[in-house]
Amino acid sequence: MSNGLSRRQFLKIMASCSVIGAGLGLDSNATAQMPIDFGTGQPITGPSEKFTQEAMFYKPLGEKKIECLLCPRQCRIIDGERGYCGVRENRAGKYYTMVYSRVCTAHNDPIEKKPFYHFLPGTTAFSLATAGCNIECRFCQNWQISQFRPEQVQSVYLPPDQVADLARRESSPTIAYTYSEPVIFYEYMLATATEGRRHGIKSVMVSNGFINQEPMDKLLGTMDAVKIDLKAFTEKFYREVCSGELKPVLKTMELVKKRGVWLEIVVLILPTLNDSDEEITNLCRWVKANLGKETPVHFIRFYPTYKIKNLPPTPVSTLEKAYQIATAEGLFFPYVGNVPGHPMDQTRCPHCRNEVIRRIGFYDVKCLLKNGLCPNCDKPLPGVWT
Repeated sequence: MSNGLSRRQFLKIMASCSVIGAGLGLDSNATAQMPIDFGTGQPITGPSEKFTQEAMFYKPLGEKKIECLLCPRQCRIIDGERGYCGVRENRAGKYYTMVYSRVCTAHNDPIEKKPFYHFLPGTTAFSLATAGCNIECRFCQNWQISQFRPEQVQSVYLPPDQVADLARRESSPTIAYTYSEPVIFYEYMLATATEGRRHGIKSVMVSNGFINQEPMDKLLGTMDAVKIDLKAFTEKFYREVCSGELKPVLKTMELVKKRGVWLEIVVLILPTLNDSDEEITNLCRWVKANLGKETPVHFIRFYPTYKIKNLPPTPVSTLEKAYQIATAEGLFFPYVGNVPGHPMDQTRCPHCRNEVIRRIGFYDVKCLLKNGLCPNCDKPLPGVWT
């Protein structure tokens, strides 16, 4: 393996790190720890320069102040301070990312776990993340890494060429940037996706979509698919529950669609907070009008976690109602997720309603498509199949 790292060494080191489950609603037992050096396995007592690189998308404001242009927060940061995400630091008027190649979790996941249902079904994605996030969802399943600074989370050094090498060795056709929020490790994601392409490996981004248009547009030149976690369809929810904004996320999805990159959407349904018939109807109408009726929308079951433990798990009947609303509004591919084996979690041909992809959980997937065509009516299904 490149840079002198053997597969056995990598697996041994990653076994000591926090590997967070990617399935929405699945609890993890990871704890925040100090990072270990990738080469020696010894603790690092502070920030390591090997993880530091000048950031993209910022501008100087004078007097050593800068403005970050990566996400809609556009943090204005004085010398020695960091942005909201906690992973970018102003050093004497230059802005640096502190998580370049600083991987805190990596795993070879089924692509369905992201979830992508119309992107190479039945294959795996070499999945990775760094610490940090640019919003704070009060229901975050991976808060042990997303809501901590990089120094507080056990990490390893994994540069882009090694990621591509590992994906190839694990027979994964795809690299997935996931678990926390890939927007905050933008430079690393861009470099890794570029390196992956050199080796014929695809890249997918699993994101909250809270990113400015210029960096997203540049990134899309290296991405093969994007999954956006659409937290809700009201600004009130985004503001009060996620410390974010809805409008930039909608713009991100429109840009993905415009660029022709495959898009899927996940909506985690929280009882009493974003589960009204009116909100789900409005959401489905917007998706159909702006992204197209062929865009998959996954309605996912919530389980209590992080700062929202006072609500029960989402009733399955609520998810079924969301599915029915989506179908009535003309969406071709709504799904009920986090309910293993549910009949509304299967992919059906929108023309003849024949079942074309069968799933039982993440690991038992049978794709019946023939070169992307329904075996019953011979009509093509939208997606990336080869």
